[in-house]
Amino acid sequence: MESLRQYSLEFLSLLLLVLSFYASAFTYMPRLGILRRTIQIDPKTTLSSSSSTSEDLKTFYYTQRLDHFNYRPDSYTTFQQRYMIDFKYWGGANSSAPIFAYLGAEAPVDEDLDVVGFHRDNAPKFNALVVSIEHRYYGKSIPFGSHEKAMRNACTRGYFNSAQAIADYAAVLLHIKKKFSAETSPVIVIGGSYGGMLASWFRLKYPHIALGALASSAPILYFNTIAPKAGYYYIVTKDFKETSEACYETIRKSWAEIERVASKPNGLSVLSKRFNTCNKLNKSSDLKDYLDSIYADAAQYNHPPKYPVSVICSAIDGKAKIETDILGQIFAGVVAYMEKRSCYDVNEFNHPTETNLGWKWQTCSEMVFPIGHDSKDSMFPPSPFDLNKFINECKSLFGVLPQLHWVTTYYGGEDLKLILHRFASNIIFSNGLRDPYSTGGVLENISDSVVSISTINGSHCLDIHFAKPSDPEWLVMQRKAEVEIIRGWISKYQADLLALKHFHVGG
Repeated sequence: MESLRQYSLEFLSLLLLVLSFYASAFTYMPRLGILRRTIQIDPKTTLSSSSSTSEDLKTFYYTQRLDHFNYRPDSYTTFQQRYMIDFKYWGGANSSAPIFAYLGAEAPVDEDLDVVGFHRDNAPKFNALVVSIEHRYYGKSIPFGSHEKAMRNACTRGYFNSAQAIADYAAVLLHIKKKFSAETSPVIVIGGSYGGMLASWFRLKYPHIALGALASSAPILYFNTIAPKAGYYYIVTKDFKETSEACYETIRKSWAEIERVASKPNGLSVLSKRFNTCNKLNKSSDLKDYLDSIYADAAQYNHPPKYPVSVICSAIDGKAKIETDILGQIFAGVVAYMEKRSCYDVNEFNHPTETNLGWKWQTCSEMVFPIGHDSKDSMFPPSPFDLNKFINECKSLFGVLPQLHWVTTYYGGEDLKLILHRFASNIIFSNGLRDPYSTGGVLENISDSVVSISTINGSHCLDIHFAKPSDPEWLVMQRKAEVEIIRGWISKYQADLLALKHFHVGG
C-alpha cells in the first residue's frame, strides 16, 4: 500500500510538472491524432452507438513482451496488450482471405474506432478479418500494471517508443494468424497520423508480415534536418486566407489588439471578461495560445460537411463584424467552434491527461517535429521553433535529451525518393492538402507501388473515417482509388500463392 501511494505521488508530481511547464509556455506542438478531442463526437455516428456493431467487435488480450530488443532478465517482463477483432465478414480459416489491421496510435484504440472505419467498411468486399491493435502505454495496454508505474521514471518510460510498438504489432499479428489458422492470409496495415507513420514503417521493417500499408496523413518528412521550409502554420494561414480574406485579416490584427488591451491597467481582467474564461488570465499568452490551438485544430480537422474553418470565419465575418470590435469578432469565432458554454477553459488543449502525457513523452524522446510560426505571409505573430529551448524543457521535464536524428536514422527520411523506390513497395501515402501536417507528408509517387493520393480539399485522416452519405464526391473517389490499389496487391499475392501451391504439387 505504501509503495502504491509512493507511485501515485510520483505520478501526480509528474502531471503537475507537465502542467507547470504548459503554464510557463512549454514549446507547443499541434497534436497528431485521428480526431478532434475538444468536443464530444456525435453519438449518432459512433461505433459504440450501434449495438449490432459493438456485438461484432470482440476484445482480446495478448501477453506481450516488454522489450523486443534485449535479452536482460527484465526484458522478458510481460504486459497485456489489447486488440479487437471483427469476424463478421471473414472468409474463415485457411481461406487466405486478407486481414485488415488498424494500428493504434497515441490514444485508447476504442476511442479511435468510434470514427475510423475504412477497414470495417471495406471488409465485406474482401471477406476480410478486421483487427485493431492498441499502442503500448495507451488505453488498457499498460506495462508495469498501471499508468502511474509505467510513466514513473525514465527507466519505465524507456520501453515507450515506436520501434517497440511496431514490434508489438508484429507479434500480435503473427499470433492472430496462428490462432485462427490464417497463416496464408495477407495483412494490410492501416493507420492515420502518427499511426500512419507506424503503418508505413511497419511495411518497411516487417514486409514478411504486412503485404501493404495505407498511411493516412502520415508526416514522415516532418523531422529535424528534413522538415519543410513552409510548414504547419503556413497551411493553417492558407486555409483561413482562402476561406475568407477578411477573416484572415481580422485574426492577423487581433494579436496586437490583445496585447494592447492586456498592457492597460486591469487589462487581463478585461480580456478574461471579453472571452468569458473560466479563470482569470494570468498573462496574455494564455489567451493567444488558446486561440492558436483553436485555429490549428480547425484547419487540421476541417472535415465536411461543416468545415470548421468556414464556421469560425462565418462567425468572425457575420453579425459580430457589425455589432462589435475585433476582440468581439474573435470571441464569436471561439463560440462558433467550441460551441456555447458557461465559460471557456484556455488550458483545454493542454490538460495533462494520461494520453497527453504519453504523447508529450514521445515528442520529447523521438517524435520531434520542429513546428513554429514563420513570419512569411502568416496570420500569426513570428515565433520560430527554438530547438535549444525545446531540448532544455524536455530535459527538465523527463530527464532525457530528445533523440533528434533517431527517427530518420532508423526508418529513413533523407533522400526518400532516391532510396525507397529501389526497395520499398505497396505503400499508399494519402493526404488532404488542407491538413497542415500534409507539409510533412509524401505528396508524389515514389515508385509504381509506393504511391501518393492527395485531395485538394481533404483534411487530417479523413479518408480512413467511416464513410457517410454526406461525403463529397472527391472523398468517395479517394477511398475508391485506395481500395483498388489494395485490391491489386491482394490479387497479385493470391496469384503468387496459387503459383507456389502448384509448384509444390508439381515438385
